[in-house]
Amino acid sequence: MKKISPLILSLLTGLLLVAAWPDAGFTPLIFIAWLPLLLLADQEENKIRFFLFALLSMFIWNAGTTWWIWNSTAPGAIGAIVANSFLMAIPLWGFHTFKTKYGDRVGLISLMAFWLTFEYVHLNWQLSWPWLTLGNVFAKRIEWVQWYELTGVSGGSLWVLSANVMLFLLIKAAKKSRVATAVGTFAILLLPIVLSFFVRPNKVDEKATTNVVIVQPNVDPYNEKHVAASTEGQVQRLIDLSEKNIDANTKLVLWPETALPVAVWQDQVQQSPQYAPVFEFANRHPDLTLQTGIETIKNYGTEKATNTARKNDSDGTYYDVFNAAVVIKAGEPLQYYNKSKLVPGVETLPDFLLWLGPIFEQFGGTAGGYGHDKEAIAFKVTGNPYITAPIICYESIYGEYTTNYIKKGANLLTIMTNDGWWANTPGHKQHLDYARLRAVETRKWVARSANTGISAVINSNGDILEKRPWDEVGTIKYAIPAIDGETFFVRNGALIFGLALFVMTALLAYHFIMILKKRFIGNKA
Repeated sequence: MKKISPLILSLLTGLLLVAAWPDAGFTPLIFIAWLPLLLLADQEENKIRFFLFALLSMFIWNAGTTWWIWNSTAPGAIGAIVANSFLMAIPLWGFHTFKTKYGDRVGLISLMAFWLTFEYVHLNWQLSWPWLTLGNVFAKRIEWVQWYELTGVSGGSLWVLSANVMLFLLIKAAKKSRVATAVGTFAILLLPIVLSFFVRPNKVDEKATTNVVIVQPNVDPYNEKHVAASTEGQVQRLIDLSEKNIDANTKLVLWPETALPVAVWQDQVQQSPQYAPVFEFANRHPDLTLQTGIETIKNYGTEKATNTARKNDSDGTYYDVFNAAVVIKAGEPLQYYNKSKLVPGVETLPDFLLWLGPIFEQFGGTAGGYGHDKEAIAFKVTGNPYITAPIICYESIYGEYTTNYIKKGANLLTIMTNDGWWANTPGHKQHLDYARLRAVETRKWVARSANTGISAVINSNGDILEKRPWDEVGTIKYAIPAIDGETFFVRNGALIFGLALFVMTALLAYHFIMILKKRFIGNKA
């Protein structure tokens, strides 16, 4: 095959990944997006040069799909895009190393194992940023991936990589094996879509005698959100919108992330004068449960109880600030959930970077980071059929973490978010679409309250049934069924990631054995 410019191949992979991603929407391009990089690996033997070209591809992908972070924090956007591109290039460098040393077959297996392991690690370490997990690409083609109830997004990542690998092998196939390779390629491309139609439930349970009211207050996060003087007006807007829509069958009212924006001591919320109207609203409607985002503070006394605890220099006590959710019902004790999956750099820093806290604080983050719960919590309230999963913003991109709410008994996914920091960019649209994946993985309905939009109701097949546009005040009242039960994915997690980790460990072990064998036995020979 005639050599193609490495720069062109590198640019092609990056641009194809951007074009395939939500919200660009040319999803089928994902099945050829990795092909130029595979061809590049086939003709480029120099490891450093390949790494740099792979890094360029990953930079284009990151910049072209997540540039909107800039609207929230320019330094944070640069840091996230550059760091994530570098991290993504590492498994590709590993693939090139194994391909060069052990040939195509081992190299291509290593590509899938290394990349899937990277995605797993990127879901679970302190600098987690899984926005570009490959399986997320099908968020706008939800009808193709109904089998995510079995695999989660890891199955989509494996599908993408397998299809690209088979196309690469088809291009390289000898004439006698070309037909068999072509059949295998088309099978990998089409069989998951066919399976999706068999897995998708024919009927979605829409019978419900109770309804949920979702409120979209459309508060400007830059000029209004955390200004104490405007809190009274914000709270009254939320209450007015709620009372205009509730009826005798309303069991749950859902407000967005940090709808109650002024941080107060967690054990004194009910005594806070700013929030007195909220509790008066709850008392007027004793059969109603209100779930809302809130900022709170918890005091630990003189003990530094957590790594994120900050010291109050005036009295020597320690405290944490939480991006939290609370459920309020007349006559019931308050229940809290403190956001667990925090946004790196903005809401949290890994332990090894805590010394950079003051610098991140200047860029819109927090010096010590927010406090957080260690596990998911489901809100169960007496007399309410909805056992809710209080998913706060960024947490909704974590499929396996979301299953923990279901294991705690949740029968409705309630997403509270504030995507207004990103302005009217693809960011809030991608975020909405990712919620559809969570619905399919868990086969639960989603009620999504977004401060500036897009608020929505999503059924257990991932279909958006009703939504409110970006940058508008609005409400949704919808009769949502509470669905019990667990999918295979909820019960078993992302088994594909586990398999990839096993294969990667075996490959690395073999590689190091070969190195040791060459160094010690080879030298004696």
